[in-house]
Amino acid sequence: MKKVLKNISFVILLLKMCIIFGQKSSTQKRIVIDVGHGGKDSGAIGVNGIQEKDVVLNIANAILKLNKELDTPLNIYLTRYTDTLISLSDRTKLAKILNADLFVSLHCNHSDNSNARGVEVYVSKKQSANSRASIWFAFQLQTALNQELGFESRGVKFSNFQVLCETIGYCTSALLELGFLSNQDESNFYQKPESYRALALTILEGLIKKIEKL
Repeated sequence: MKKVLKNISFVILLLKMCIIFGQKSSTQKRIVIDVGHGGKDSGAIGVNGIQEKDVVLNIANAILKLNKELDTPLNIYLTRYTDTLISLSDRTKLAKILNADLFVSLHCNHSDNSNARGVEVYVSKKQSANSRASIWFAFQLQTALNQELGFESRGVKFSNFQVLCETIGYCTSALLELGFLSNQDESNFYQKPESYRALALTILEGLIKKIEKL
């Protein structure tokens, strides 16, 4: 049987927004959202032609928009706000200069196997005082994306991704692979405007929960 992502219910989404917008969150902690790829680096290209760099920028912008509607918005910065290519080292340098408490890198996946699907969340193989918190954060996000939106969970994994290795030493950090653009169902998910808002809300909820524990 073909598995599909959950249809987004505007009623449920509205109720969740009312709850989350009523919460009080600290504006003292700084969050850096790394918007993957950009410029000449398109990242993965979906079966329907959408590009990873555009998908993750849309997600990040949706997060910013929802955040502005909070009673007490989180202190969020993006590594890029437009279709610009920023080097990996400059992305992590920005987080360090801002003295970030939380670093989240947004990406989408691709595979030669069109049946590959689901969400992967990565944390750094490099160990530090922030490793335990990063693993907890990764599991929380993966669970939420599965339960709220229907993405299959492919596991929390360890990697030597540069943006993770260069941030784990001073903050909680994780990299999200938000579905496979090579999968018809997951690629189509990103052609719906309401999908971005629902996904952004799920991630924003995760950010709030984590910031409250920092």
